[in-house]
Amino acid sequence: MRHKFRGFALHLWTVDTTPFEEAIAAAKDGGFDAVELRRVDFMRARERGLSNTEVLGRVRANGLPVSAVGCEYGWTFAVPEDRERLFASLEEACERAVTLDCATVMSGIGPGSASLDEAVANIRHAGEIVARHGLRLALEYQFQHPIVSRLEILRELIAKAGQKHVGLLLDAYHLQRGGRPGRGFEEVPAAEIFYVQYSDVPNAPPNAAPPVDRLPPGQGVVRWNDMFQLLAAKGYEGWVSYEAPNPVHWAQPAVDVAREGAKATRRTMEIAFS
Repeated sequence: MRHKFRGFALHLWTVDTTPFEEAIAAAKDGGFDAVELRRVDFMRARERGLSNTEVLGRVRANGLPVSAVGCEYGWTFAVPEDRERLFASLEEACERAVTLDCATVMSGIGPGSASLDEAVANIRHAGEIVARHGLRLALEYQFQHPIVSRLEILRELIAKAGQKHVGLLLDAYHLQRGGRPGRGFEEVPAAEIFYVQYSDVPNAPPNAAPPVDRLPPGQGVVRWNDMFQLLAAKGYEGWVSYEAPNPVHWAQPAVDVAREGAKATRRTMEIAFS
């Protein structure tokens, strides 16, 4: 069996203590094929005096593709007084993605007190926003979320929204912690999977919310052969993004963290597809 994954991206949370210019350089020098950018990366750069245009220019000058651009979380369950601001953040993320020739905006669920029916309407509206820009929105559930803690809940919300520009972000960490290890997403049609993130899970309880105990592939309990082989069998052709926040990683030079992650990823893939 072979895979048709587009390539491996470095999620910048993995090197969170590193300024974004050094982080994207580390992704390139460390052997990744792309980078995943967060909203906070732009915010921190702004605090240092860089404009949005300057940040975008430096990302483009780095030369690596951008696998996904993040927006502010919380719009899914946003109540009316918060929606305008949160959907404006989504609009801004879309504009950044278009400038960077990136096809995907990603979002976690985030906080909020809206009803499930309001969440469905919000997902539908978010899909309309990304559709106007010719993009797709990958929505991620988190196993610790108070409402959307399971994959089936998120799938139901997206299905009810009926918006074809919104799909699933599958994260190996949340699948493992949420009781769906390995081939645990077998019932999910390929068309619903828009984006994939990955990191290994230690054989211990999570250390925080959100957890920052994530490891390179091969150092934890994730069944990588099962997961990657199932993605390949489904015909997934998108990016896979290494999201491994961990204080151990943050204390090291970013390029060392990137090299370790890229090497571990390729070793794991070789085993899965040998």
